[in-house]
Amino acid sequence: MPVTPTELPRTLGALRESGHELRGVKHEIRDNLLAALREGRDPWPGIVGFSDTVVPQLERALIAGHDVVLLGERGQGKTRLLRSLGNLLDEWAPVIEGSEIGEHPYEPITPASRRRADELGGALPVGWVHRSERYTEKLATPDTAVADLIGDVDPVKVAEGRSLGDPETIHFGLVPRAHRGIVAINELPDLAERIQVALLNVMEERDIQVRGYTLRLPLDVLLVASANPEDYTNRGRIITPLKDRFGAEVRTHYPLELAPEVALVQQEADLAAEVPRHLIEVVARFTRHLRESSAIDQGSGVSARFAVAAAETVAAAALRRAAITGEERAFARPVDLESVPSVLRGKLEFASGEEGREDEVLEHLLRRATADTARFALRGVDLDDLVEKVGTHPVRTGERIPAKDVVAGLPKVAALTEIAAKLGASGTEDPGPMASAAELALEYLFLTRKLAKDSSDDGDTVSYG
Repeated sequence: MPVTPTELPRTLGALRESGHELRGVKHEIRDNLLAALREGRDPWPGIVGFSDTVVPQLERALIAGHDVVLLGERGQGKTRLLRSLGNLLDEWAPVIEGSEIGEHPYEPITPASRRRADELGGALPVGWVHRSERYTEKLATPDTAVADLIGDVDPVKVAEGRSLGDPETIHFGLVPRAHRGIVAINELPDLAERIQVALLNVMEERDIQVRGYTLRLPLDVLLVASANPEDYTNRGRIITPLKDRFGAEVRTHYPLELAPEVALVQQEADLAAEVPRHLIEVVARFTRHLRESSAIDQGSGVSARFAVAAAETVAAAALRRAAITGEERAFARPVDLESVPSVLRGKLEFASGEEGREDEVLEHLLRRATADTARFALRGVDLDDLVEKVGTHPVRTGERIPAKDVVAGLPKVAALTEIAAKLGASGTEDPGPMASAAELALEYLFLTRKLAKDSSDDGDTVSYG
């Protein structure tokens, strides 16, 4: 947690003298967003693929002061986008020291804080909260109760002698505690409808109701939520009155182009070994082919987390292979892609009627992705000499063949120099990049039926003419 700067005012009187002005949270977000846009700063660090579609819509909604629901399939970055909203808050915000719900010193809203403000006047102590403390997130689950979101009567306070109708007997829930901040509810349709009803007053009248009496709290919150379209019919739905209270509904999507898909994987994947870009592209194309396949249930979507997990699996396979073969540096090769379908099959929902064909579908689409990547990466390279040489001098590859042995067994042809240059394998003494580049070219020639190959039970592959 960041350390509070010592020069910040510590009493209400000092705060007034500093010239601090009170702004509502939506006004604060609007001002900071517009300032970032004017200065050319990116308000959405880490958000990939939304710059021309989702982000402009969200920015318009925030500038308009609307509560927002993000609607999209799983793994489209909805939660990451919601969390980035916290960056638009002021870095430090004043609160009444000791206040249960972070009230602004200029506007106490609970009876206890009003009483303290009247008694202490300009000596009212002021504390400061960092923007990271003003973003509150709740994953909606069917067992979420009204008390979790809004609040309930605290039996301990009642036992202390307060009457049941005393507002000070309330234990505040998540939404009131986020006063002057952002409340994000993930998977909103999973909330039971009676729980969603409890949010209606918060969004419209900005007050809360607990146990039959109304406590008027002019809450200052930005309420944002995420939802999956499939959930409207599967597990639940957003009730119409609540949906009507959201000022904006923004649709998210998977990356529309290959480059953002690759950038997303490179940004998010925690790789145990080095994975060259051409293999990241294979993973990205494989994911995109899955999203277009009729064999996959597109209602469930193919999450961006699938591509990230696939890249991490490739890296793990490379590290395991390096340990087995005794290589000092683990560098991923196309042979490591073979582990992806079996490991990640469970992350996909297949369409009805595809029972028993799952492995066949995944292997076919992975081969397509490999061929497409190689075709694009090696365009302009004349591979005829390589085909001819391999036809007379077969090349042995596989997960038990070290990179140095793969490179040593390659024929001396000009095409391999061009392949190395195209795939970033030039200018290094490490055989890993060259072995990876050569394997991709050999696999491409096999997939285009210019070479044949045999695979043994121990994982070795021999490419020949």
